[in-house]
Amino acid sequence: MKAELFANESNVPGWMRDETQASLCQFLLANRFRWLVTGAAGFIGSNLVESLLLLGQDVRGMDNFASGHPRNLDEVEKRVGADRWSRFSFQRADIREMSDCERTVDDIDYVLHQAALGSVPRSVKDPITTNDVNTSGFLNMLDAARRAGVQRFVYAASSSTYGDEPNLPKREERIGNPLSPYAVTKLVNEIYAGVYARTYGFASVGLRYFNVFGPRQDPDGAYAAVIPKWIAAMLANDDVHINGDGETSRDFCFVGNVVQANLRAALSKELTASEVYNVAVGGRTTLNDLFYVIRDGLAGLGVTYEKGPAYRDFRAGDVRHSQADVSKACAQLSYAPLFDLRAGMAEALPWYLNFLRSEAQRAAG
Repeated sequence: MKAELFANESNVPGWMRDETQASLCQFLLANRFRWLVTGAAGFIGSNLVESLLLLGQDVRGMDNFASGHPRNLDEVEKRVGADRWSRFSFQRADIREMSDCERTVDDIDYVLHQAALGSVPRSVKDPITTNDVNTSGFLNMLDAARRAGVQRFVYAASSSTYGDEPNLPKREERIGNPLSPYAVTKLVNEIYAGVYARTYGFASVGLRYFNVFGPRQDPDGAYAAVIPKWIAAMLANDDVHINGDGETSRDFCFVGNVVQANLRAALSKELTASEVYNVAVGGRTTLNDLFYVIRDGLAGLGVTYEKGPAYRDFRAGDVRHSQADVSKACAQLSYAPLFDLRAGMAEALPWYLNFLRSEAQRAAG
């Protein structure tokens, strides 16, 4: 039955085609809910909007375009088609304004809160703005959702919360000291979520993302994530810079895994208290190995890059090693990480190449 649902749709994300996700997809196709996605024009937010619309849901998007892009929503519109796009509404709004939060959350069943200022270096450079958006903005949305009576509030937490806790893999109940202002804001989010559950009986779910990558991840700017930045450098035949010795490791997670986790967290009926879950693959890849995975993947698409990595100093605030234990999410949310690094890269690289080439052509006039 699953194959028949999307048989004629080439644009359906890979996670929705997997047989293990059939019951989740069929449930949503048969039941129409009202969703609010904050940060809807961002990388993860736009992927959530796309999947929800493909699954027949009513979606409201909220963004102030501080780090998101209208082009992401334009792409979603093209991918989902006119009929499904008609179920999407957008409000330009700022989570730092309580009136905006109240307006956007009105008459909503589920909130998927992705709006934030990411990047450890940005938070080191400007901790005040990072705190204003990620802490005060989060509290505004949490409180507005509570008062509006939404069924579930799911928010983007972060693996940065583990800080200097040295043990691998990272388990939800065991964290250390934060190593950056950004990490502090994400830890405070979890503390507030717990307080709201105990004080007001308003349960929420935090998803600790581990190094997410995939389509619509921004390759531009000083705070671009490592994967799109390296792909852009290789395509331009520029140096690929690695901070430190390259043996720093991460649990890279394809965005399709993250979308699935958000939907499962929202729809879970078993949760009565605020919980946090790791969202990752459960693997560990060094930056040196990542370099060759990307280079080999590009070679398979006809892009040759013959340089090796260019090493420079370690970056302040970076965690040395990161790897998730995802057993809690698998057991309690039925989460299934379908894409490891190589499988996710195979899905993502064509998008990165198409986007970067289109941008280059546009810049050339």
